[in-house]
Order: sequence, then structure tokens, then C-alpha cells
Amino acid sequence: MDTLYIGLDVHKATITIATAEEGRDGELRSQGTIENTPASVDKLMKRLAKQGLTLHFCYEAGCCGYGLHRQITAAGHLCSVIAPSRIPKKPGERVKTDRRDALKLARLLRAGELDVIWVPDVAHEAMRDLVRSRADACNHLKAAKQQLQSFLLRHGRIYSGLSSWTRTHYKWLAEQKFEHTAHQIVFQDYINAIHDGEKREGQLIKQIERLLPQWKMRPLVDANCLMKGLNLVASATVLSVTGDPRRFPSPAQLSSYLGLVPSEHSSGNSTKRAGITKAGNSEARRVLVQAGWCYRFPARIATPKEPKLTAADKAIRDVAWKAQVRLCARYRRFIAGGKLAPVACAAIARELATYIWEMGQIVPISS
Repeated sequence: MDTLYIGLDVHKATITIATAEEGRDGELRSQGTIENTPASVDKLMKRLAKQGLTLHFCYEAGCCGYGLHRQITAAGHLCSVIAPSRIPKKPGERVKTDRRDALKLARLLRAGELDVIWVPDVAHEAMRDLVRSRADACNHLKAAKQQLQSFLLRHGRIYSGLSSWTRTHYKWLAEQKFEHTAHQIVFQDYINAIHDGEKREGQLIKQIERLLPQWKMRPLVDANCLMKGLNLVASATVLSVTGDPRRFPSPAQLSSYLGLVPSEHSSGNSTKRAGITKAGNSEARRVLVQAGWCYRFPARIATPKEPKLTAADKAIRDVAWKAQVRLCARYRRFIAGGKLAPVACAAIARELATYIWEMGQIVPISS
């Protein structure tokens, strides 16, 4: 049976449709615009299905989520969600309209030139949103702390302790007084914002811990927590982005998906490599790079992780210990070779992602 390729340019209120018939010279046709509602989409599918062709829809990933994908697949049709940054674009294109975008999607889908992204199920997407909420709370807390420090610096109040945001630092903050009432109000407002942010982040972490047993990735989260530098939140953050590591044929592809591989520009006899590509999710990449800093120290089993390692299967223990021994030695070799510490940590993060992939091959995950 022939296939009809349908490009959808999706917006909050409308969807612009275009179709491409099979074959290199198949007709490209604009099908107009409909409302972005389940009833309108259902009516569109019934109208196109009357032609007796296999329907293959596609649309760009964006703020509208995966609801449209789930509705189309539930109706028995094919649907691909496309990575917007990987859509081919001609250098001379200067006109962009919804109609042209839909026609372009349909044509490129027919040609097989679009990169399809992985669509999580509802439960996985819910856990991903919870993890992202925790990351947002962390960023807001960081911004609140920076605002307070900037305010104190403007008024010549500089903390001379070894590290900020410790019990000693909070005690020093409590001793600060300002002559002008407005300054004291601003200072206290910043303090309250920090306390509220810490409480919000703590509550979200508790919710992640509470709901984690209901997530099918829980066994792999626990296994990754046995590796140095990864705790429950860090492991959940990475896996909420990547999903089941078994969907990647090789560990190198997982590292590339996370944007941890070097960028390269080669032509002829010239080969130039630069920093990491920074493709994919920035929060997952940040978590892994942050974990890489832990490998500055010699390999050893930390006291909090020892009972969990003892209770784990031997295969999981072996991977966790092998990763720690290798990565700690790698970090020392990088530094001895003159690499900067941030560069070394990025390289360690890339290899840590490969061990996460390896852990995913031996830990059973329910489908």
C-alpha cells in the first residue's frame, strides 16, 4: 500500500497541513489550516484515511508536547516527531510561512531526510517534568543567592569566611543590619527568597524519592547511584533525558546524544577538533560534568555507598568499581599531561556516560 506523507506545522491554536504523495515526482499539496484541538485532528485523520493510503504524519518537537503524537498513533497511523535543529535548511531561504514549513516537512519526510526524536511514554514524561521542576527550583535558588550577594557587595558587606551558604555564613547574614529601613527590607526579602527556594527544592527532591518506585527506570537509577559522583537526583536527571540506554546501539552514540563528544571540522588533509558539541539536554550534561569533578580523588568506596554496593549484584558492583578505578586514573593522567581541569572533567563525563550505557545493558528494566 502506498504512503501519504503529511507535514504538520503545529502552533498553540492552529495546525497547518501539507501532504506529499509517494515517489520522487509525487504531488505536494497544501491542505489548509485547522484548529489545534483533538476533534479537528480526528476529523483530519478520517478525511485523509478515505484515500486508502498509509498515513505518515510528522511535526516538529516544541512546546506543544507529545499529545498530538499520542492521538495520531492511538488512531493506528504513523507519526514522527522531528528534531527542529536538524532540519535541512538552504542558505538562501529568506521567506518563512506556516504553509511553506508544512510543505517542507512533508517533502523531507518523504525523502527520509528528517531526524526523528524518541518520544517517552506518559509515565516517563511525568517523571521528566518532575526532575525538570527540581532543576528549575535549583536555578531560581542560585539566582536568589546571586542577587543577595550583589546587594551586599554594593553596600560593602563582604563575607570573609572560607565558603558561603554554610551555617557560619547564615549566622553572619543574621548579624547584618542596615541604617536605612528600605535597605533592611530589601535584605530581608532576599533572605526570605533564599529560604523559600531551599524549601521548594527540598520538597521536590522528596517527591522524586517518593515517586521513584513507580518508575520503570528505578532499578537502573539505583545501579547508577553506586558509581562515584552520582546520587539519586543526578541519576534520575540523566535517565529522564536519555530513557532506556539500550535504545542506543553503542556507548559512543549515548555520549554524542548528550553532547559530550568533541566537535570536528575536517576537510582534505586538515583535521580540526574543538570543544564538545553541547548538543542535547544541557541539564543532563551539567550533571555528568559535575560528577566528573569527584574523580579528582583516589578510588575508594565511600561509607554511605558501601551497604548498597554489598547488597547489589556482582555484575553491577564490578561495573561501578571498574568505572571508578579507570576514571580516577584517567583524570590524573589528563592533569599530568597538561590538560586543564574543566577539559579533563568533560572527558571524564563522556566516559562516565559510557559506563551508564554499560550499566543499562545488565540491569533488567521492565517494558
